[in-house]
Amino acid sequence: MAVCSSSARCHAPHGNGGRGAGEPGIQEEKKCAMNRHEKYMKIALDQARQALVLGDFPVGCVFEYRDEIVATGRRFNSFGRVNEMDHAEMVALRALFDSDRRLDIGEITVYSTMEPCLMCFATLLVNGVRKIVYSYEDAMGGGTNLPLRMLSPLYRDLEVEITGAILREQGLALFKEFFANPENNYLADSLLAAYTLKQ
Repeated sequence: MAVCSSSARCHAPHGNGGRGAGEPGIQEEKKCAMNRHEKYMKIALDQARQALVLGDFPVGCVFEYRDEIVATGRRFNSFGRVNEMDHAEMVALRALFDSDRRLDIGEITVYSTMEPCLMCFATLLVNGVRKIVYSYEDAMGGGTNLPLRMLSPLYRDLEVEITGAILREQGLALFKEFFANPENNYLADSLLAAYTLKQ
């Protein structure tokens, strides 16, 4: 399921170059894109499981560049002395910059097990990321519906591809496990917890 906001476009192309949506070429392109998304989302889910085992919020993130993983991250510090800077996307972005690799960030696709929050979404955009794929929607704090067209010139002309609900059931299962554990206090009484647990 692709998700579009007024300022972002779906990963799947809207135009069909004269071909019908049901024609083999279009269907093959969509199947290929879906397989690619699932491949890297599975790795992001592995990162999320590592976070969950350690008691952290199960968000995992993978940066893919030309069919190669160039950075990964998972959520840290969501218990004890909570630090909201250590979201999985931020951790992966710092890892990318620490690696000192020279690449076109605009070609990176970010895979995250949860829809990026406003902080992560804006930070990714400012750093040049234009393609974001996520598993589970953040019904409380998701930032991908930010109306870029209504913002300052730096943002209003950005073309951002956002694809949601990739391996959603697997992502949902991790968040349900987290919120169902009474030892986990992070966001325990939040709208997101209630939304997740009632599914």
